[in-house]
Formats: sequence, C-alpha cells, structure tokens
Amino acid sequence: MQVALPRAHSHNDYWRKRPLQDALECGFCSVEADIFLVDDKLLVGHEPHELRPERTLESLYLEPLRARAKQFRGRIHPDAPHFYLLIDIKSDAQTTYAALHKTLERYDDLLTHYEGERKIERTVQAVLSGNRIPLGQLRRERVRFVGYDGRLGDLNSGAPAALMPWVSDNWMRLFRWNGRGAFPDEERAELSLLVQQAHAKGYKLRFWATADLPSVWEVLWEAGVDLIGTDMPYALRDFMWGKLKAQKR
Repeated sequence: MQVALPRAHSHNDYWRKRPLQDALECGFCSVEADIFLVDDKLLVGHEPHELRPERTLESLYLEPLRARAKQFRGRIHPDAPHFYLLIDIKSDAQTTYAALHKTLERYDDLLTHYEGERKIERTVQAVLSGNRIPLGQLRRERVRFVGYDGRLGDLNSGAPAALMPWVSDNWMRLFRWNGRGAFPDEERAELSLLVQQAHAKGYKLRFWATADLPSVWEVLWEAGVDLIGTDMPYALRDFMWGKLKAQKR
C-alpha cells in the first residue's frame, strides 16, 4: 500500500531507472531535476555529456505530472498536501530561466503560480535552484511560476514564504559529522537552531551533500528537517515507513 511521504525528496531524480516514476511509487512528494538550455530545449541531466534530446523537462516531468494530476482529480498523491518540483539550473541563469518561464506558462493548470500578490493554487509547486536569477528580479515578475530556493544567508532577507518557500544549504559546509559515530551535541544544537530559525520565517529547510545513511536520516527526521534527500528512494521509503509506524503505536 502506497503512503505519501511529504518529507521525502528524490535528489537528482533523473538518475533513477524510471525518472519520477520511482519517486511516485515510493510516495515521495518532492523530486529534483537539473536542466540545461540547449538549442531552445530544456534538457535534463547533471553534466553536459549526459544530455539527450528526448530527455526534456517536459517529457520526463511536466507531462507525466499533468497526466498524474488528471488521474487523481487534481493531486499527485490523493492523500498528500503538496508536491514539489525542484528545478536546478545548470546553464546560464538568465537565458535558461527565460526559456523555463515560457515552458512553465504552458502548465498553469498544474503549477501553483502568482499574479502579483494573488496566489493561484495548483497541485505542484516548482522551486528554482542552482544558477538562480536574483531574488529581487523574481519578486518583480508580474506572473511567477516558481518559488525561490534560498540559502541560509537569506534567512533574514525578509522574503515571504510565498516567494521563497525553501531554504537549502550544503551539509558539509556546516557540519563535520558524516553519519559515522555519534552526532556531536554542539552540532545537534546548531541543527536544532537552524530548523527553528527557518520555521519561524515560514520556510522549509533542506540540506544537500548529506550521507545517504539511516543514521543521517534519523538525525534529520528527529530535528524536524522538512525535506530529506536521497539517491536511494526505496531505502528512504522503508525508513520513513518505520518512523510513521512507530508514531502510531
């Protein structure tokens, strides 16, 4: 039986044997796609040599998500409150974002978007990461189809959560612990403080470069980190199922 996992994030999802589909099968509510602009196409991959003309953002993610939303009456998972599509720009920020905006416009039935201060709620929230355009530029857009993936340095930017729903950062830049041995008390306190600060502003918190180990997932889960990324979706699914079962006892 599938259970929606709102805190599960499929890191570099396009590396899966079945991009998007493995994450959906596991109940994940967040997936990550890296994009390059090549000959006016948004191609998905981590490095230029991985790119293939048929592997576009639309074919791998937007079209399947639209079909899924139609299947489940406007939702990606029938029992999930949200679904995130993290779009990480790998090529030039301005030209790639311009092409991305035009592409996302064609999916206004699928994507939450903003017209000035007015929010039009849909089933998928796109979040812009990687080579991002400046936050101020995104704020000034008349119609906006993405939220901003901020960094810890943006915690005091004053950006509303509607504009910057996430704050993400590099785990290895902040913590020395890599999942081996006990998590140091001083680092546990620092993690707890970061979670509190992000939540006080209404932001979800995520880290990248975390070791893909149950010991790390345990620390992130107990600290209240909102999005836990993995390259092993079925293993993280089983871990989260265990945590959810324990909460029901």
